[in-house]
Amino acid sequence: MSDNWQSTGGDTSWFVHDRFGLFIHWGIYSLAARHEWVKHRERMTDEEYQKYFDHFYPDLYDPRVWAQEAKNAGMKYFVVTTKHHDGFCLWDSALTDYKATNTPWGKDVLRPMVEAFRAEGFKVGFYHSLIDWHHPEFPVDGLHPRRDDVAFRESQKHRDMRKYVEYLHGQVRELLTQFGKIDIMWFDFSYSHMDWGWSRGKGKDDWQSEKLMQMVRELQPGIIVNDRLEIGGDIKTPEQYQPAEWLKVNGRPVVWEACQTLNGSWGYDRDNKDFKPVDMLVRMLVDSVSKGGNMLLNVGPNARGEFQPEAIETLRGIGEWMRLHNRAIYGCTASEFTPPPDCRYTQNGNRLYLHVFAWPFGHLHLPGLAGRVEYAQLLNDASEIRMSVIDPEQQAQNTTMGGIGPDTLTLHLPVQKPPVAVPVIELFLKD
Repeated sequence: MSDNWQSTGGDTSWFVHDRFGLFIHWGIYSLAARHEWVKHRERMTDEEYQKYFDHFYPDLYDPRVWAQEAKNAGMKYFVVTTKHHDGFCLWDSALTDYKATNTPWGKDVLRPMVEAFRAEGFKVGFYHSLIDWHHPEFPVDGLHPRRDDVAFRESQKHRDMRKYVEYLHGQVRELLTQFGKIDIMWFDFSYSHMDWGWSRGKGKDDWQSEKLMQMVRELQPGIIVNDRLEIGGDIKTPEQYQPAEWLKVNGRPVVWEACQTLNGSWGYDRDNKDFKPVDMLVRMLVDSVSKGGNMLLNVGPNARGEFQPEAIETLRGIGEWMRLHNRAIYGCTASEFTPPPDCRYTQNGNRLYLHVFAWPFGHLHLPGLAGRVEYAQLLNDASEIRMSVIDPEQQAQNTTMGGIGPDTLTLHLPVQKPPVAVPVIELFLKD
């Protein structure tokens, strides 16, 4: 993590309450249907990539359906790729012709999306790529699709990063002035730590990050900005992994959000069927909240504008769990108590939630909670869970207690695991 981390003044109060959001990666790479980095991976020229622009026609696109599926899944905010690394823009930008309105579809796809999600009560977030493989002034660096074409690279040494930065800032200004209140600005990505010898990595000086951040703050006071401008931000964004503990910078806990995919790809990838099961994703969400974080779960719509069936099935599975257990997520954070093995705690005031990842036989022992809990129940059906505390004299006479001390609260569980992805026991703490 960067040593110069500092909060930039965003209002994260709603963010740390809502905890669960939808990431959307959508663009003309959905036609290729083999990862959003396909242009980079296959070293495509602009001419080779043009066929996806020329055939973009999402005739089944209905963002109201997307918003409804996300709402039913228990999500509270969304972040959409206004422009990914290939440079294609979802809105009618005045600064480029490389946009949805110039494809055969001929319409802005961003505005109706914002309106649909906002109508369902969602907070609105924009992801915007700092790099752009299509723009004629963006340097041919070590991630550029034509990085290995030495002759092309030599012929493009005249490219002027300053002109590209003017374009970048101009597009961000458009996004933050034309779509009403924007709650999150998600930039991606600086890579000044990389060095390819013939082309240094891009970092805060290349993007004029401080100037860009100042503009964002002026246009949208209170907006949350992520950490990828390399000058701090309001949230840390670990990608495709679950941190071992609450993320800290300089020893202090910070607001954070794990961004995760359904199947390892951000954009639509037709042949990638390695979907995470619902119970795994629920555990990941719980794990994030138990460590003071959020989860931003991605869906990559296909080229006709629909969520693929596996994504819908997964979202609905998560939604069924959230319908019964959302009060163990919303408004919750990490607890000072240490959970037993294969469990996680989340807490909201005097309600402590024990998420049981591996259902035990008969009992769960909770150190430090003897005399602290007035009532316990399964959250899915509000059925009582009986409790007991070992008598100190009995413990002294019995050597088979396995280290269960007088401060340990024992829960007496049903033999059968409740029929939910992750059972939750709600513990009402005494004042």
